[in-house]
Amino acid sequence: MAPQLDIYFGDNLGIMRGLPEASFDLIYIDPPFNTGKTQARSRIQTIRDPEGDRNGFGGQRYRTVKIGTQAFADNFDDFLAFLEPRLEEAVRLLRPEGSFFLHLDYREVHYAKVLLDGLFGRDSFMNEIIWAYDYGARSKRKWPAKHDNILWYAKNPDRYTFRFEDMDRIPYMAPGLVTPEKADRGKTPTDVWWHTIVPTNGRERTGYPTQKPLGILNRIIRIHSNPGDTVLDFFAGSGTTGEAAIRNGRNAVLIDNNPEAMEVMARRLAFAAPRFHGYEPSPAQMDAGTATDCPARAPVAKAIWRL
Repeated sequence: MAPQLDIYFGDNLGIMRGLPEASFDLIYIDPPFNTGKTQARSRIQTIRDPEGDRNGFGGQRYRTVKIGTQAFADNFDDFLAFLEPRLEEAVRLLRPEGSFFLHLDYREVHYAKVLLDGLFGRDSFMNEIIWAYDYGARSKRKWPAKHDNILWYAKNPDRYTFRFEDMDRIPYMAPGLVTPEKADRGKTPTDVWWHTIVPTNGRERTGYPTQKPLGILNRIIRIHSNPGDTVLDFFAGSGTTGEAAIRNGRNAVLIDNNPEAMEVMARRLAFAAPRFHGYEPSPAQMDAGTATDCPARAPVAKAIWRL
């Protein structure tokens, strides 16, 4: 049976709240840092309380107290206030042996990790993966930032999917120091992944400004889910997660509230015959999609890994 792709148009929080608990084996998100909208969010404070509603450091319990509401003026408060209820829903939607991946950059990742430690528990934190690339301008006033951060949490740190044998291999930096057999086979990656960005003139490029490379998502989906599993991305953007999932034999649910994202995904993912919810793509959008008409035979894009 061919994998199924569902694409939802609308506010991801409301859509997620309508999905059944423990529906997904793998969740990956690459959220925006600023929605560009003025919205009000309640601010909270946590107070140590043995009967509190949150777990904290050292096993302490804390009580949540609302201390007011403000508009999205402070980027730090805005981002966490926007993200927290969506992460809470992600925990609810993840199956007991599922994994969650949050893709951010250096500006917000440390705040988000503290938030995720509270939601999943610190023991559920498995890795911080560094996606390193070498592209763009270089600052003359500080070390140029050329990496993203990807946090991996396993809902059950003692039982989760990790398909080691399906892991792609990368070349040795000094192949002359190992046997020819090892050099031919390559080595397994570490938690630092060198990978090019999406080439500006490559076939993979959709024109969506925050598009992530297919190679990054292929690796995550192959290793952290099984064929036939269901993957969720509720900041779907250009649909990279959906393409990687379908081409690797996984089902996928994508959510986004940006009409431009819907247009890009309608074209890009037409080969998978997606079911749209709350959005009706035009025939021209679907016809403009890839000519590959069978997901089971669709080629997986070759990753460009660098040393």
